[in-house]
Amino acid sequence: MVGRVPAPLVFVVSASSQYLGAGLAVSLFALMPSTTVAWWRLVVGAAVLMALRCPWRRRWTRRTLAAAAAFGTATATMNVIFYAAISLLPLGTAVSLEFLGPVCVAAITGRGWRPRCAAVLALLGVVSISGLGVDLGQPGQRAGVLLALAAGVAWAVYILLGRRVAAAGVGIDSLAVGMVFGALVYAPFAAGTAGIALTSAGSAAMALGVGLLSTAVPYGLDQVVLKRLGADTFALLSSLMPATSMLVGVAVLRQLPGAWEVIGLVLVSAAVALASTDGRSPRPTRPSGR
Repeated sequence: MVGRVPAPLVFVVSASSQYLGAGLAVSLFALMPSTTVAWWRLVVGAAVLMALRCPWRRRWTRRTLAAAAAFGTATATMNVIFYAAISLLPLGTAVSLEFLGPVCVAAITGRGWRPRCAAVLALLGVVSISGLGVDLGQPGQRAGVLLALAAGVAWAVYILLGRRVAAAGVGIDSLAVGMVFGALVYAPFAAGTAGIALTSAGSAAMALGVGLLSTAVPYGLDQVVLKRLGADTFALLSSLMPATSMLVGVAVLRQLPGAWEVIGLVLVSAAVALASTDGRSPRPTRPSGR
């Protein structure tokens, strides 16, 4: 059913879920390191997806397991690095820098002038919405910039690998298995502080919310969209995420946008429209299921 929903609308829902989860994650930073918060996000997301999909019923080969492991590790790395970045930088700044990854995917994998022009418009729009405002004279902000750029590289890898597993028809099952691999890879980094999330019902509920809102829901929706779109178009539609955060701020927090934010929203809308009319995206297909 989700496969018949327009891709931009799916992205808006996904982005809204991501930002609600990010708000909970920032609250948890006061209790435990960002790496531990990211690990709990992986654990909860893996548990939910495994319970819903029961991927052990599927027949797996070494190749599909290896692809799932690589995809899950890339996803986990993206989450861990990005959470480290937003512990040092404002969220908008980190998003702007991280978005360089999808822009590079769109520019490299796209064919013709449309995806390249759309990539430039999307990047300018994201910068206008989020703003940079980085003081490289501060060691913490320098480290944050490097982490955000590294998260952008991981985001690019996530898009490319995610498109591959989605095209193979085992996207959400591979995501579930991959989340388990990712959680195991980063378990040693969270082992000493993971128990803090269980010290109170409130912190446990927030950790559960982060995993559901930031992993299970948006990454599951990503697999639906990746099955329908090319990697370049998916990368450009990712620019809807900061635009959605601005609209959520207006509707929920009554935070009225400034002139640059409005200009950024127009640029992102133009980029999405340009990418959506390139004539190369396949028709929506009905997702396979059991």
